[in-house]
Amino acid sequence: MGKIKTIEYFRVLPRWLFVKITDEHGNYGWGEATLEGHSQAVEGCLDAMIQRFVGYEADNIEHLWQTAHRHSFYRGGPVLMSALAGIDIALWDLLSRRLKLPLHVLLGGAVRHKIKVYSWIGGDRPRDVEAAAKERYAQGFRAVKMNATEDVDWLDSPSALATSVERCRLVKSVGLDVGLDFHGRLHKPMAKQLAKALEPHNPLFIEEPLLSEHYEGIKQLSQHTAIPIALGERLYSRWDVKRFLHDTSIDILQPDISHCGGISEIRRIATMAEAYDVAIAPHCPLGPIALAACMQVAMCTPNFTIQEMGLTIHYNTESHGGEYDIKNYIKSQGVWDVREGYVDGLRGVGLGIEVDEEEVRRVARTANAWAPKGFVGPDGSIREW
Repeated sequence: MGKIKTIEYFRVLPRWLFVKITDEHGNYGWGEATLEGHSQAVEGCLDAMIQRFVGYEADNIEHLWQTAHRHSFYRGGPVLMSALAGIDIALWDLLSRRLKLPLHVLLGGAVRHKIKVYSWIGGDRPRDVEAAAKERYAQGFRAVKMNATEDVDWLDSPSALATSVERCRLVKSVGLDVGLDFHGRLHKPMAKQLAKALEPHNPLFIEEPLLSEHYEGIKQLSQHTAIPIALGERLYSRWDVKRFLHDTSIDILQPDISHCGGISEIRRIATMAEAYDVAIAPHCPLGPIALAACMQVAMCTPNFTIQEMGLTIHYNTESHGGEYDIKNYIKSQGVWDVREGYVDGLRGVGLGIEVDEEEVRRVARTANAWAPKGFVGPDGSIREW
C-alpha cells in the first residue's frame, strides 16, 4: 500500500495526453487521457482531480473511481470520463507493476495468447485505398477500416455513395476484411441507402451508421440490414451503453478505454455486453499507452473480438511530417509487430510496455493541442465530420 504522491499529465504529439502517477514509495504507473481535439478541457479536469486525489491510497482504485464519478454530481460525458480514464489506467499499471505481474493477471488471467487487430486506410476523404490495402496486407494485417464516405448532405444524390461500394470491393479483392466507418457523417436517408448497397459486398461491420444520439434510428436501421452494426466511441459509461444493449440494435460495441473511464469501466461494459451476446472491439486510434491498456483488457475478456490500432493512421502521418506514431514514447517497439492479423499478447509487468519518459517530457515542453476537424458543404453549411 502507498498513498498517491504526484499526478502529472503530458500533452504530446501528435494529439495525445498521458498521465503519470507516483506513490510515496516511488512506484509509478502510466495512463492515457486522450480526448481528440479537447486536450485543454481534459487538462483542466485533471488539475481538479490532482487537487482532490493526491494523498489517496493508490491501491484503492475502485474507491477512487467511485469518488470521482459519484461525488462530481454532474456525471459522465467525454471530458470527465477521459480524465478519470487517464488516472484509472495509471493506477492499474502502478498496482500491477508493484506486484510484478502483467495487468491482465489481476483481471482474472488470460483467455487468449494473441490479439486480433486491424488498422486504418484511406484518410478523412478516402482515396488510394487499393494501394494502401496492399501495404497493410504486407505489414501483416488481415483486416482494415476506412471511412465509408466523404462529407455527405442530409439528403444527397445517390451517386455520392457509388464510390463507397467500389472502395469496399477493391479492398476485399486484396484479401482483407474491411469495416466501413460511417463516422456519424450520414443522416438517415443516406445511411439506409448505403447500408443496402454495401450488403452484397459483406463488410466486416458498419460503424456509427448514425450518430449514437439517434438511438431510435439505429434500432430501425438494424432491422433492415444483415451487416453487423458497431458503435461506442461516443458512449462514455455503462449507463450510456445500456439503451443500445436493451434495444438489441448493435452487434459490436466499441468503447474507447481513454474516453469511458478507463480499465475499470470498460471491463464492466464488456461484461454487460456479453450478457446480450454483443462483442467488444475497443476503439483506439490513439497512443501507445491506451493501446497497451486495450490489449491487457483483450487478453482477459471472453467477448473481445478485434482491436483497432492507430499504426500510421492518417491523423499521425498528417501531423509533424509523420514523426510521431504509436512506436514513439515506448522503449519496446516490437510489441506492435503484426503477424497474420494478430499481435502477440503483452507479457511484461503492468501494461506490458516501458514508457520512454525522457521523450515524453521533451516533447511535452512544446507540444500544441490538436484542433478538431470539420466539413463545410458547398452552400457554407456545417456538415458532420
